[in-house]
Amino acid sequence: MKIYLVGGAVRDKLLNLEVKDHDYMVVGATPEQMLAKGFTQVGKDFPVFLHPKTSQEYALARTERKTAKGYGGFSVDAAPDVTLDQDLLRRDLTINAIAQDDAGNLYDPYQGIVDLEKRLLRHVSDAFIEDPLRVLRVARFAARFHSLGFKVAPETMALMTQLSESGELEALTAERVYVELNKALSTDAPQIFFEVLRQCGALAVLFPEIEALFGVPQPEKWHPEIDTGVHTLMVLEQTAKLSKDNSVRFAALVHDLGKALSPKEHLPKHHGHGQKGLPLIKALCTRFRVPNDYLDLALLVSDQHQNIHKITELRADTIVKLFDKADFWRKPQRLEQLLLACEADSKGRKGLELSPYPQAAYLKSCFSAASAVAVQSIIAQGFKGADIRTQLNIARIAAVQEIKELRGI
Repeated sequence: MKIYLVGGAVRDKLLNLEVKDHDYMVVGATPEQMLAKGFTQVGKDFPVFLHPKTSQEYALARTERKTAKGYGGFSVDAAPDVTLDQDLLRRDLTINAIAQDDAGNLYDPYQGIVDLEKRLLRHVSDAFIEDPLRVLRVARFAARFHSLGFKVAPETMALMTQLSESGELEALTAERVYVELNKALSTDAPQIFFEVLRQCGALAVLFPEIEALFGVPQPEKWHPEIDTGVHTLMVLEQTAKLSKDNSVRFAALVHDLGKALSPKEHLPKHHGHGQKGLPLIKALCTRFRVPNDYLDLALLVSDQHQNIHKITELRADTIVKLFDKADFWRKPQRLEQLLLACEADSKGRKGLELSPYPQAAYLKSCFSAASAVAVQSIIAQGFKGADIRTQLNIARIAAVQEIKELRGI
């Protein structure tokens, strides 16, 4: 039995990055031997075991054979005679196919260290094309390591394009797509994930609502970048600089989906695009089982971002109605999330990346003034029917007056 540290732990150590997860590969062992040493097996069809003390994962060296379409269409051979090289050969990228033994010696049969130095994301073998999930994984690695200068190798991009055109991507489960999407949103450059998917044709297959935005013009006066798809990825880039909240990043990604539905005769104008995009957001979130908190914020941002941009022009009573509709009284954290997405939308325009967004401070002041009125306490008192409506109306009138005084009206 021989044990090796493999995968991301070795890669990140060589890149001088923080190592968070340690995965181990075991060569020359059987499940019975692992169980005899106190390991706990996880899953019936996958030879992975948890260490009795550290709970870290130890996987038996294995080979795989494609048996059906999709991510799960494989038969696994984890016999004791499977070698280190054979196991590493089945991995996605060369930089993930480096192993280290307990003495610190590195084993790199597929030139992963060279590709680390070249900042290259390159597939290990043509077996890459057997697993459609790898299209998403490579795009995610491109986003994660973008700041380090990593690029997808042309030959790997060609295989990703082939996968996108094969129909294999449709076999991916909603859960797997969402997991990769959410991980990509957590990177420092999430826009790169979508750029790579678009380059290989996967964006049109998995996220057609986003693909549809490319080529849709916007008024150059307000959007020097013109293209709505380009703007969307610029907004996502700006959001990543403003917030680590993935729900905010997701809302920024889908805030303009309605622009793809604007009549051609009205272009480059997009009247009511925020409201037109609501059914598209709901459909996307349903398809990939996106969490409800992501969905709720995305709908709010799409519906209200235009109002937030012109907030200083709105009447005080209109602002209070906005507070009611967004339910800021009970969920005040939504205000900050909404404003972050709107600020990113404002800055996600060519040449305007550093522009101030005074609307955020203004709306926070309005909410602070309105919150001085006991709307929340009235709700908490549990008035019913006409009583609560009367009490809330009185409170809202007072809140409007507070905002008017703030504005010097």
